[in-house]
Amino acid sequence: MNRRDLLKAGLAGLAFGAAGFPFGWAARAADKKPKLLMYTRSQGFEHSCIKRGKNNELSHAEKIVTDLGDKHGFEVTCTKDGQEFLPETIGKYDAFLFETTGDLTKDGGDNQRPMPPEGKTALLKAIADGKGFVGCHCASDTFHSKGHNQGKQRVEQKGDDIDPYIRMLGGEFISHGSQQKAWMRLTDDKFPGTDGLKDFALLEEWYSLKNFAPDLHVILVQDTEGMKKTGGDVDYARPNYPAAWARMHHKGRVFFTSMGHRDDVWKNDIFQQLLIGGLNWSLGRVEAKLEPNLEKVTPKAREMPPKR
Repeated sequence: MNRRDLLKAGLAGLAFGAAGFPFGWAARAADKKPKLLMYTRSQGFEHSCIKRGKNNELSHAEKIVTDLGDKHGFEVTCTKDGQEFLPETIGKYDAFLFETTGDLTKDGGDNQRPMPPEGKTALLKAIADGKGFVGCHCASDTFHSKGHNQGKQRVEQKGDDIDPYIRMLGGEFISHGSQQKAWMRLTDDKFPGTDGLKDFALLEEWYSLKNFAPDLHVILVQDTEGMKKTGGDVDYARPNYPAAWARMHHKGRVFFTSMGHRDDVWKNDIFQQLLIGGLNWSLGRVEAKLEPNLEKVTPKAREMPPKR
């Protein structure tokens, strides 16, 4: 990274710190508070940022989202209990935030109660009918498609082989390499949460992703140039691909960011700025112009990395 790039990243952070969150979002607190359900069940690997304390105290990420809700006028309920996704109970929420792994309808992992099969169906219907969804990091490592990462080569799934949850989200986790600093390239400076933001570099566990929905409105692009690409980092031996996006799932608003592994990333001003923008948009509190731009900003995104 050259001196000019470092200065550019620093100025972006300073601009955000000086401006704070966009005026008017917090002012909506006087209205009826929207309700957000933050779900952090881990049927697979459990990330440290969502581990509860010995006495079931809220995790690091749950505390941050709860604080953001207090500041910006929405009510946050945090749970690891899949039984909250009964068809008759999820209707009280306006949007859902997932940092989850695995097949949430199965036992295992953190040993929390699984989501009933009808709960997954009810969730997807609720989003299609107009509720919001925000996925962070490992939300893309949830409900995998048929044939996921099988065979000698990395491949994308097609048609009904793509899990309906993945079709809703708009992309799917493949794997990741070592944590490293990499560049995020901003493709939309008008989307909520991007005010004053420029390209930035961040130390994170970067996900390699696939099965992108063709209607993605890409907000951040993973710049693979300069990333480690050999050995355990072969997942980045591929052209640039989407790292944050928004899309409409029928009537529902869906936002995803691949960031959200490291504890310090959850505290990072830029991450929180993007997250609150995505949350407010998914809740219908701010508007955004969504144009499918996958082929324009990441024309080779479907080129798969080699298998390890």
